[in-house]
Amino acid sequence: MSTPFGGWERAIAIRYLFAKRSHGGVALISVISFAAIALAVAALVITMSIMNGFRTELTGKILGFNGHAFVVGGAMSPGQRGAMVQRIRQIPGVVQAIPVIESQALAQGPVAVSGAVVRGVTPEDLRATPIIVHNIKSGTIAGFGLGEDGGDIVLVGDKLAETLGVHVGDQISLISPTGGETVFGDLPPSKSYIVGGIFSVGMSEYDQSFIYMPLAQAQLFFGRGASVDFIEVRLTDPDKAPAMKGALAAAAGPGAVVTDWTERNRAYFGALQVERSVMRMIFLFIVALAALNIISGLVMLVKNKGRDIAILRTMGAGQGAILRIFFMAGASIGLAGTLAGLLFGVVFCLNIGTIQAFIEWITGVQVFNSDVYFLAHVPERIDWWEVAGVTIWALGASFLFTLLPAWRASRLDPVEALRYE
Repeated sequence: MSTPFGGWERAIAIRYLFAKRSHGGVALISVISFAAIALAVAALVITMSIMNGFRTELTGKILGFNGHAFVVGGAMSPGQRGAMVQRIRQIPGVVQAIPVIESQALAQGPVAVSGAVVRGVTPEDLRATPIIVHNIKSGTIAGFGLGEDGGDIVLVGDKLAETLGVHVGDQISLISPTGGETVFGDLPPSKSYIVGGIFSVGMSEYDQSFIYMPLAQAQLFFGRGASVDFIEVRLTDPDKAPAMKGALAAAAGPGAVVTDWTERNRAYFGALQVERSVMRMIFLFIVALAALNIISGLVMLVKNKGRDIAILRTMGAGQGAILRIFFMAGASIGLAGTLAGLLFGVVFCLNIGTIQAFIEWITGVQVFNSDVYFLAHVPERIDWWEVAGVTIWALGASFLFTLLPAWRASRLDPVEALRYE
């Protein structure tokens, strides 16, 4: 009669899809199917974007705050250590090689006592750490490391400072777990320091536990002498850290052990990956279940339009034309629902900060507690390849589930359909 998917086939498909209830249409079921697919697709896009944002933000914070590779052991005396650090810095792809002392201590402020992690670095290395320098909430790092012994200026995370009840210029007492010999026996050494600055990197795990101290002062306080605990290495591409371990070990010399950030955080990022994969699978099934609603609507449409199908067949419409008519009726629901869901999901993700603030303003409740979720805001990162995959999955499921009732309509016998009319 005409070319496949021609004008008359499209016109009949649209007419059937939006027919009135009294004419045997399935407008209500079509609306329900459309809404189900749209909500399922939007939920999948939003969920995966937030989980991608979580991983990106956490990875950025962890790799910005910590090194990408770590050298322990080997030549840690001052002279040998300096030569080793220079060799490491000359490796292509290495940005920084920082001698670090890191140890736990007990911090005491005017209102509370809390455990803390004290990290000793040189003033030059601290100034070359953007995540600290660019996130000083109050105070300054100008006085950090002044004096032969490093001075008594320290930097404190904002949540730890809030817990201790200290501000810039206040004193805090640090108690080292390393015992010192006195006439009364071994007593933990204690010393008071001045809060020179308060930083906030946006990750509660660091903001509520870390204190930065000049390296020379940390060596005195923890009794390290002239040694350090490890060399922290930062790379231009953190993902290449596992591949560069051999070069770092060779530069570090005999007795040195090199680890990278993937080893130190394997369990953490492994759990995130498993959770992400499971959530993706669950929502893909939800999208498929939402697309199943198309079958019920088309089955009812085929049943109610049996007489029309018979008339079309007697007028010369082939089985292929009938199949295409009902396929277009069902596929259009899936297409419209998928596009609407994608649009809603993307707009939601792009405005998630505003939506979070509005919900908190309406409810008066903090819906994203940084103490629980580690980050100060709901993160999002739209992966457009992933969005394309969601689109293909939703359309594929919609088209697939449309084929069965459309095929049944094309196989309807006109004689049987008109026998009782």
